[in-house]
Amino acid sequence: MGALRDEFAEAGARERRALVREIEASGLLPDPAWRAAFAEVPRHLFVPYYYVSSSGGYERLWSGDPDPERRDRWLRGAYADTAIATRIRDGELVSSASQPSLMALMLDALDVREGNGVLEIGAGSGYHAALLCHRLGEGRVTTVDLDGEIAESARGHLAAAGYRPAVFTADGARGCPARAPYDRIVATCAMPSIPYPWLAQCRPGALVLAPLSTGLLLLRVHGAAHAEGRFLATSAYFVGLRGAAARTGEPRGPGHGPTGDERFRFLWGLVGGAALDRREALSLWLREGRPERERFGVTVSDDRQWAWLDDPGGPYAWPLPEAV
Repeated sequence: MGALRDEFAEAGARERRALVREIEASGLLPDPAWRAAFAEVPRHLFVPYYYVSSSGGYERLWSGDPDPERRDRWLRGAYADTAIATRIRDGELVSSASQPSLMALMLDALDVREGNGVLEIGAGSGYHAALLCHRLGEGRVTTVDLDGEIAESARGHLAAAGYRPAVFTADGARGCPARAPYDRIVATCAMPSIPYPWLAQCRPGALVLAPLSTGLLLLRVHGAAHAEGRFLATSAYFVGLRGAAARTGEPRGPGHGPTGDERFRFLWGLVGGAALDRREALSLWLREGRPERERFGVTVSDDRQWAWLDDPGGPYAWPLPEAV
């Protein structure tokens, strides 16, 4: 890993500067601290190999390829503003590195402050945790992953980049009580509902940012059993959470509505199947003027949680799958 760091240091720095310029051009990274994190954390150390789609399935690109043109292609891809498939098992994607501009949006929405303790659900490559370490210090960052191989790989990548946060192999749906309480919890994997242990491990006023359906839900925690918030405007697609939460409530696929509109797919992923059938969901969506994501929200209260349109009290509200 040290040879990799030395060989690609200068080229990686150039690619990082280009990536930061691209993200800034899209209106993101207004905070100088996050801009510095993206400019200084070497993303290529976290993806020494990855997979790209090809006609035969997936093609593997890696840093040690004997072909210099393929090594250059690997490095450019490591800094492209796109998600990267990092682990494939039996032809199925099980882990990926998120799109950097989406990471920038999520980190900005997380609104971290100096001294905050952050729990990340889904260690992935470790890159997202490294950005948090750069901003807050490694002692303030905890990341967990259900897959021991992924957690160990993330730990190695982080160490190679000079960061040593707490990395645990654990079911993210159960949080990480050993390091609680937290000021922020951020998930980098999709889920059908909010696990209740997260709220119990948060300080009052904490923020929880998690992907549901094809959106990003930002919750304010008001107590150990109560939180509420709305979705951000952006779309977001993540590999699904595995473990207890996945077993107790399988994410319902968003499907494709008759309109083909991505906003309808978000609504269908949020309420479709158990709460509404497709015709009912489409009728509501059209009647309400094809609502944007930010009109939707979620309330977690005691042992219930529900999604809603415009108002937590209704008239449009639907139960979410039972959470762990």
